[in-house]
This record gives sequence, structure tokens and C-alpha cells, in this order.
Amino acid sequence: MRHLILMRHAKSDWSAGLEDHERPLNNRGEAAAYALGEWLRERDYQPDQVLCSSAKRTGKTLLGLGFSQATPVAFTKRLYLADSEEMLSVLRFSEAACILMLGHNPGIGEMAARLVDDPPNHPQFYNYPTGATFVIDFDVDSWNDIGWHTGQPIDFTVPRDFTGKVA
Repeated sequence: MRHLILMRHAKSDWSAGLEDHERPLNNRGEAAAYALGEWLRERDYQPDQVLCSSAKRTGKTLLGLGFSQATPVAFTKRLYLADSEEMLSVLRFSEAACILMLGHNPGIGEMAARLVDDPPNHPQFYNYPTGATFVIDFDVDSWNDIGWHTGQPIDFTVPRDFTGKVA
């Protein structure tokens, strides 16, 4: 069994006039990352490995989740603005049983939609807004054995679901 957590980075800060790759999170994004970390821990969705885009906003989202520093993290430019095919290619090189993949739209939303036949019943699933997080299980022994429409949707949330925790 393999478990995948697909997360779009939290809300970023556009005010500083930085290059896209260098944009950090804004205050709302920082609060959302913390709330998403709490949500993942409450449900015992703890990754064995993190595959993270090299962009500053994905790194800051990961930091805000508050996972143990013992969790191996691979920052890669291959996930920066990657399409779903590239993301699947990166995933197939992994060996951990539970992977958190942190990336960007439109690729991450497209990947989420392509991995399952029956998407979660959530009004924001196809928008895949900042902070959207989708947990998917695969009945396989290796990431090389997954393909489109082979995943079982387990859980989905967006920061707005955390009334009172995120502005």
C-alpha cells in the first residue's frame, strides 16, 4: 500500500515584487500552513518523505506544517510549476510508503484529478486553491506501479475549511 498527500503551497506574498520562484508566504499562508499541519497530524497522515518544489513558498509551507526534522525532504526544481506528467515521473523515483508532494497549480490540481476515478465531493476540488490537500491511497507495492485513475481518494481539505483557524 502507498499513500500520497498532494498539497498546493499556501497563500504567497505578491507585495514584495520578487521573482515568482522567490515569493514567500503571506500572513494568511503562514496560518494556513500551520492549520494544515494540525489537520494532517490529527488524522495521522504523517509522510515518510517529502518531495517539494524548490520555490520559496513551497519550502515555507513545508516549514509551517511543523513535521519532524527527521522526515527526509527532497527539494527539486523539477516540481517548480511542473505539469502532472512531470510530477508523476518524480514520484516514481521514490521509495517511501507515504509521500507528501508539495507543488503548484495547475500541475498539482491536474495530477489530483487524474489520479482518481471518483474525486472527493468538495466544492473546491477542481479549483485546487492554495493549501488544497488531497490524500490518496494506492494498492501497490511500488510507486512505479501507479498510473492515472488508479488511486483511492481518502481525504481532501482546503484552508477555508478550518473556520476560526485561518483568516
